Amino acid sequence: MAFVTWNDVQRFFESPLIQMGQMRLSVGSLVKIAIVLLVLLVATGRMRKWLVSRLLTRTKLDLSGREAIGTIFQYLVLLLGVLIMIQSAGIDLTTLNVIAGAVGVGVGFGLQNVASNFISGLIILFERPVKLGDRIEVGVIEGEVVQIRARATTVLTNDNVAIIIPNSKFVTENVINWTYNERSVRFRVTVGVAYGVDVHLVEKLLLEVAEDNPDVQKQPAPAVRFVEFGDSSLRFELRVWSTTLVHRRGKLLSSLNFGIYDKFTEHRIPIPFPQRDLRVVGGVDVRLQADEIASG
Repeated sequence: MAFVTWNDVQRFFESPLIQMGQMRLSVGSLVKIAIVLLVLLVATGRMRKWLVSRLLTRTKLDLSGREAIGTIFQYLVLLLGVLIMIQSAGIDLTTLNVIAGAVGVGVGFGLQNVASNFISGLIILFERPVKLGDRIEVGVIEGEVVQIRARATTVLTNDNVAIIIPNSKFVTENVINWTYNERSVRFRVTVGVAYGVDVHLVEKLLLEVAEDNPDVQKQPAPAVRFVEFGDSSLRFELRVWSTTLVHRRGKLLSSLNFGIYDKFTEHRIPIPFPQRDLRVVGGVDVRLQADEIASG
């Protein structure tokens, strides 16, 4: 019965798997590289958290700026660590140029989207068109930015659903950022009233609705605009500013609509709806024709 000795284990780990010129890559080297890479990932992750939550909190940077610096620092340390690890493992990078070039062409076609998203992520981190906590719209997706990573950005909707958006979307498509400059945003509520109504009373009531709403700012002051003479109504627009419900626009608009309806009902101001008059020309008995159609 054969027993495995320490010399057998040592020879197994020292046996070369890949040999190109002066470069010899053994099983032991691969194990060392895997262990060092794992340690490097854990260490850079902890360094990033320490940098964001401890060191950079002493500066005037906001959370989004600290996260951007921490992420870029993590990538740089990872890249430097991988290069040092490869050199210390005895791998000559110059001997891999030909292989890397051939593999790079093939992999490049398959990883175009990944590379595009990664570069777009760096652009977002440097230029910061989108920051943590921003309220954004990308296509039909609307929500709050809760995480920005190298490949994708996570947006949390009002339904508490996390949507992962590739970073390239923020570079190639139009992005609406409701909180890019500041948290104060103007909202518009359109309403129509019947012809013959006192328009000055309508303006007064709309301003009262805005003043009674606790989520509407006093400054800038709410405003009412007489927009147009519609087909069946006079159209007004109530414009208000808010900072508290920027992330819940539906709630603010709903509360304003409830207030407008109650005010108009209290003062007997009719809200019209489209109506059409049907005129029968030629004296045809419509009821007779209807009965004939019904009877077959």
